[in-house]
Amino acid sequence: MRAAFKEWRIVVEALNCGQQILILRKGGISEGRGGFKVAHPEFLLFPTMFHQQRDGVIPEWQARFDQLAGTPDNGHFQIQSYARLIEWHELRRPADFKRLAGQHIWREEVISARFDWGKEKQIFALALRVFRFPRPVTLPMRPEYGGCKSWIDLQDEVDGNGASPALPDHQFSLKLRAFREALAND
Repeated sequence: MRAAFKEWRIVVEALNCGQQILILRKGGISEGRGGFKVAHPEFLLFPTMFHQQRDGVIPEWQARFDQLAGTPDNGHFQIQSYARLIEWHELRRPADFKRLAGQHIWREEVISARFDWGKEKQIFALALRVFRFPRPVTLPMRPEYGGCKSWIDLQDEVDGNGASPALPDHQFSLKLRAFREALAND
């Protein structure tokens, strides 16, 4: 697997431990006029500090944010998991993403700012099944991995064999049901 999705390091941590199963994404500047696209059904989770903000996460996660932010990278990064896309929705009203409160660690102000950024007033909600590797895979950071973009193709192949679900089936099903119910038509 080479396709990787860039996300705040703290959010990847929340996905890896099963705190959340969703990503809310507007898209990166480098994605051009078409904006964000769901490009891959399975992808590695690439943790990044790019644009990450301590005040962007709920207070309960700020101490963990501080721990992760203090970890040096020494020109490398670690891939700890991959995700399988279960479903995605384009959210066109603030009320839509507000119904997902409690299902993720972002503060509402961050999601509102993402929603309002650019010409299109929307955001995408992706439900993911996350699989953790038995050991992190350490790779060298390359210049082409930087920048404001959602998707990158890693130069190195990462084998997903041996990974196990971040959440047991029953817990994942409960979270997925909550996600679907929150986004069901009024």
